[in-house]
Amino acid sequence: MKTEGRNAVIELLKTGKNIDKLMLEKGAQGSLGLIFAEARKRNIRVQFVDKKVLDKESVTKKHQGVIAFTTDYEYFDLDDIIAEKKSEKGGFIVLCDGIEDVHNLGSILRVSECAGADGVVIPKSGNAPITESVIRISAGAAEHIKVAKVPNLNQAIETLQKSGYWVYALEAGGEDIYAQDFSGNVALVVGGEDSGVKRLTKEKCDKVLSLPLQGQVNSLNASVALGIAAYEVLRKRL
Repeated sequence: MKTEGRNAVIELLKTGKNIDKLMLEKGAQGSLGLIFAEARKRNIRVQFVDKKVLDKESVTKKHQGVIAFTTDYEYFDLDDIIAEKKSEKGGFIVLCDGIEDVHNLGSILRVSECAGADGVVIPKSGNAPITESVIRISAGAAEHIKVAKVPNLNQAIETLQKSGYWVYALEAGGEDIYAQDFSGNVALVVGGEDSGVKRLTKEKCDKVLSLPLQGQVNSLNASVALGIAAYEVLRKRL
Protein backbone atom coordinates (compact mmCIF):
# COMPACT_ATOMS: atom_id res chain seq x y z
CA MET A 1 0.00 0.00 0.00
CA LYS A 2 1.16 3.53 -0.73
CA THR A 3 0.65 6.52 1.53
CA GLU A 4 1.09 9.81 -0.30
CA GLY A 5 1.39 13.43 0.75
CA ARG A 6 3.45 15.14 3.46
CA ASN A 7 0.84 15.25 6.23
CA ALA A 8 -0.30 11.67 5.64
CA VAL A 9 3.27 10.34 5.73
CA ILE A 10 4.13 12.38 8.84
CA GLU A 11 1.11 10.87 10.62
CA LEU A 12 2.09 7.41 9.41
CA LEU A 13 5.57 7.84 10.88
CA LYS A 14 4.04 8.79 14.24
CA THR A 15 2.21 5.46 14.48
CA GLY A 16 5.33 3.31 14.48
CA LYS A 17 3.85 1.02 11.83
CA ASN A 18 6.19 -0.93 9.58
CA ILE A 19 7.24 1.08 6.52
CA ASP A 20 9.09 -0.79 3.80
CA LYS A 21 10.60 2.29 2.18
CA LEU A 22 10.12 5.99 1.47
CA MET A 23 10.46 7.67 -1.89
CA LEU A 24 11.47 11.32 -1.55
CA GLU A 25 11.88 13.88 -4.28
CA LYS A 26 15.51 14.93 -4.76
CA GLY A 27 16.43 18.18 -3.07
CA ALA A 28 14.04 17.57 -0.16
CA GLN A 29 13.38 20.72 1.87
CA GLY A 30 11.00 21.91 4.57
CA SER A 31 8.74 19.15 5.89
CA LEU A 32 10.33 16.68 3.46
CA GLY A 33 13.58 17.19 5.34
CA LEU A 34 11.79 16.46 8.62
CA ILE A 35 10.33 13.28 7.12
CA PHE A 36 13.80 12.20 6.01
CA ALA A 37 15.23 12.86 9.48
CA GLU A 38 12.51 10.79 11.15
CA ALA A 39 13.03 7.98 8.63
CA ARG A 40 16.74 7.94 9.46
CA LYS A 41 15.92 7.60 13.17
CA ARG A 42 13.76 4.57 12.44
CA ASN A 43 16.19 3.03 9.95
CA ILE A 44 13.63 3.21 7.16
CA ARG A 45 15.08 2.84 3.69
CA VAL A 46 14.86 6.13 1.79
CA GLN A 47 15.13 6.40 -1.97
CA PHE A 48 15.69 9.84 -3.51
CA VAL A 49 14.14 10.07 -6.97
CA ASP A 50 13.20 12.62 -9.61
CA LYS A 51 9.70 14.07 -9.56
CA LYS A 52 8.79 12.13 -12.72
CA VAL A 53 9.41 8.85 -10.87
CA LEU A 54 7.04 9.91 -8.09
CA ASP A 55 4.49 11.01 -10.68
CA LYS A 56 4.63 7.54 -12.22
CA GLU A 57 4.30 5.75 -8.83
CA SER A 58 1.56 8.05 -7.54
CA VAL A 59 -2.03 6.83 -7.44
CA THR A 60 -3.50 10.15 -6.33
CA LYS A 61 -1.18 12.43 -8.37
CA LYS A 62 -0.89 14.53 -5.22
CA HIS A 63 2.23 13.02 -3.68
CA GLN A 64 3.79 16.37 -2.64
CA GLY A 65 7.23 14.88 -3.08
CA VAL A 66 6.87 11.81 -0.84
CA ILE A 67 5.40 8.31 -1.04
CA ALA A 68 5.60 5.71 1.74
CA PHE A 69 5.31 2.01 0.92
CA THR A 70 3.71 -0.17 3.59
CA THR A 71 1.95 -3.49 3.87
CA ASP A 72 -1.78 -3.57 3.16
CA TYR A 73 -4.01 -1.68 5.59
CA GLU A 74 -4.61 -3.72 8.73
CA TYR A 75 -8.23 -3.73 9.88
CA PHE A 76 -9.21 -4.34 13.50
CA ASP A 77 -11.90 -6.60 14.91
CA LEU A 78 -15.11 -4.98 16.14
CA ASP A 79 -14.28 -6.30 19.62
CA ASP A 80 -11.04 -4.28 19.55
CA ILE A 81 -13.02 -1.08 18.94
CA ILE A 82 -15.60 -1.90 21.61
CA ALA A 83 -12.75 -2.40 24.08
CA GLU A 84 -11.06 0.92 23.16
CA LYS A 85 -13.34 3.40 25.02
CA LYS A 86 -11.19 6.54 25.03
CA SER A 87 -13.71 8.48 27.12
CA GLU A 88 -14.67 7.67 30.70
CA LYS A 89 -18.21 8.74 29.78
CA GLY A 90 -18.70 5.84 27.39
CA GLY A 91 -17.75 4.34 24.07
CA PHE A 92 -18.28 6.19 20.80
CA ILE A 93 -18.30 4.34 17.47
CA VAL A 94 -19.18 5.40 13.92
CA LEU A 95 -20.71 2.98 11.41
CA CYS A 96 -20.76 3.58 7.65
CA ASP A 97 -23.68 2.23 5.66
CA GLY A 98 -22.78 2.33 1.98
CA ILE A 99 -20.21 5.15 1.86
CA GLU A 100 -18.85 4.52 -1.63
CA ASP A 101 -17.12 7.85 -2.25
CA VAL A 102 -13.48 7.79 -1.09
CA HIS A 103 -13.56 11.51 -0.32
CA ASN A 104 -16.50 11.06 2.04
CA LEU A 105 -14.92 8.04 3.72
CA GLY A 106 -11.62 9.87 4.19
CA SER A 107 -13.45 12.85 5.66
CA ILE A 108 -15.48 10.58 7.94
CA LEU A 109 -12.29 9.02 9.31
CA ARG A 110 -10.84 12.47 9.91
CA VAL A 111 -13.97 13.76 11.65
CA SER A 112 -14.27 10.59 13.75
CA GLU A 113 -10.65 10.77 14.91
CA CYS A 114 -10.87 14.48 15.69
CA ALA A 115 -14.09 14.01 17.67
CA GLY A 116 -12.54 11.27 19.79
CA ALA A 117 -14.41 8.26 18.37
CA ASP A 118 -13.03 4.87 19.37
CA GLY A 119 -13.29 3.53 15.84
CA VAL A 120 -15.16 3.28 12.57
CA VAL A 121 -17.00 0.24 11.21
CA ILE A 122 -17.47 -0.41 7.49
CA PRO A 123 -19.18 -3.33 5.72
CA LYS A 124 -17.18 -5.60 3.40
CA SER A 125 -19.50 -4.97 0.47
CA GLY A 126 -21.20 -1.83 -0.77
CA ASN A 127 -18.70 0.49 0.90
CA ALA A 128 -15.35 1.95 -0.12
CA PRO A 129 -12.39 0.16 1.53
CA ILE A 130 -9.39 1.89 3.10
CA THR A 131 -7.12 2.79 0.18
CA GLU A 132 -4.18 5.11 -0.42
CA SER A 133 -6.64 7.81 -1.51
CA VAL A 134 -8.75 7.43 1.63
CA ILE A 135 -5.67 7.67 3.84
CA ARG A 136 -4.49 10.81 2.04
CA ILE A 137 -7.92 12.45 2.20
CA SER A 138 -8.15 11.65 5.91
CA ALA A 139 -4.96 13.74 6.38
CA GLY A 140 -3.40 10.82 8.23
CA ALA A 141 -6.35 10.20 10.58
CA ALA A 142 -6.67 6.69 9.14
CA GLU A 143 -3.38 5.87 10.86
CA HIS A 144 -4.71 6.88 14.30
CA ILE A 145 -8.22 5.44 14.41
CA LYS A 146 -9.24 1.79 14.41
CA VAL A 147 -11.32 0.62 11.46
CA ALA A 148 -13.20 -2.69 11.44
CA LYS A 149 -14.48 -4.28 8.25
CA VAL A 150 -17.47 -6.50 9.05
CA PRO A 151 -19.36 -9.04 6.91
CA ASN A 152 -22.76 -7.65 7.90
CA LEU A 153 -23.45 -4.18 9.30
CA ASN A 154 -26.78 -5.18 10.86
CA GLN A 155 -25.10 -7.97 12.79
CA ALA A 156 -22.50 -5.47 13.95
CA ILE A 157 -25.31 -3.26 15.25
CA GLU A 158 -26.75 -6.21 17.18
CA THR A 159 -23.31 -6.90 18.68
CA LEU A 160 -23.02 -3.27 19.77
CA GLN A 161 -26.47 -3.31 21.34
CA LYS A 162 -25.63 -6.46 23.27
CA SER A 163 -22.50 -4.65 24.46
CA GLY A 164 -24.57 -1.81 25.89
CA TYR A 165 -24.53 0.67 23.00
CA TRP A 166 -27.37 2.93 21.92
CA VAL A 167 -27.25 2.92 18.12
CA TYR A 168 -28.57 5.98 16.29
CA ALA A 169 -29.18 6.29 12.54
CA LEU A 170 -28.56 9.75 11.07
CA GLU A 171 -31.45 10.22 8.66
CA ALA A 172 -34.24 12.61 7.76
CA GLY A 173 -37.58 12.27 9.53
CA GLY A 174 -36.17 11.29 12.91
CA GLU A 175 -36.05 12.86 16.35
CA ASP A 176 -34.20 16.11 16.99
CA ILE A 177 -30.52 15.27 17.55
CA TYR A 178 -30.15 18.20 19.96
CA ALA A 179 -32.71 16.66 22.32
CA GLN A 180 -30.53 13.61 23.01
CA ASP A 181 -28.21 13.43 26.01
CA PHE A 182 -25.78 10.85 24.52
CA SER A 183 -24.82 9.43 27.88
CA GLY A 184 -23.27 5.98 28.01
CA ASN A 185 -22.12 4.07 24.94
CA VAL A 186 -23.10 5.67 21.62
CA ALA A 187 -22.88 4.53 18.00
CA LEU A 188 -23.81 6.72 15.02
CA VAL A 189 -24.77 5.23 11.65
CA VAL A 190 -24.20 7.44 8.63
CA GLY A 191 -25.65 6.43 5.26
CA GLY A 192 -24.49 6.59 1.68
CA GLU A 193 -24.47 9.70 -0.46
CA ASP A 194 -27.62 8.82 -2.41
CA SER A 195 -29.42 6.06 -0.54
CA GLY A 196 -28.93 7.15 3.06
CA VAL A 197 -29.21 4.58 5.83
CA LYS A 198 -30.86 1.44 4.47
CA ARG A 199 -34.38 0.60 5.68
CA LEU A 200 -33.45 -2.66 7.46
CA THR A 201 -30.49 -0.97 9.10
CA LYS A 202 -32.69 1.86 10.37
CA GLU A 203 -35.08 -0.72 11.82
CA LYS A 204 -32.17 -2.30 13.71
CA CYS A 205 -31.18 1.03 15.24
CA ASP A 206 -32.59 2.21 18.55
CA LYS A 207 -33.52 5.63 17.17
CA VAL A 208 -33.37 7.72 14.03
CA LEU A 209 -31.95 11.19 14.62
CA SER A 210 -32.12 14.19 12.31
CA LEU A 211 -30.41 17.55 11.94
CA PRO A 212 -32.63 20.59 11.47
CA LEU A 213 -32.45 21.90 7.88
CA GLN A 214 -33.51 25.48 7.25
CA GLY A 215 -32.66 25.90 3.56
CA GLN A 216 -34.12 24.67 0.29
CA VAL A 217 -31.73 21.69 0.00
CA ASN A 218 -33.11 18.71 1.89
CA SER A 219 -29.91 16.84 2.74
CA LEU A 220 -26.29 17.25 3.82
CA ASN A 221 -23.13 15.57 2.58
CA ALA A 222 -22.54 12.39 4.61
CA SER A 223 -19.27 13.52 6.17
CA VAL A 224 -20.69 16.98 6.97
CA ALA A 225 -23.73 15.46 8.67
CA LEU A 226 -21.51 13.13 10.67
CA GLY A 227 -19.25 16.03 11.65
CA ILE A 228 -22.16 17.96 13.14
CA ALA A 229 -23.53 14.88 14.91
CA ALA A 230 -20.17 13.67 16.21
CA TYR A 231 -19.39 17.04 17.73
CA GLU A 232 -22.82 17.15 19.34
CA VAL A 233 -21.93 13.85 21.03
CA LEU A 234 -18.60 15.34 22.08
CA ARG A 235 -20.22 18.59 23.32
CA LYS A 236 -22.67 16.70 25.54
CA ARG A 237 -19.73 14.85 27.11
CA LEU A 238 -17.49 17.84 27.85
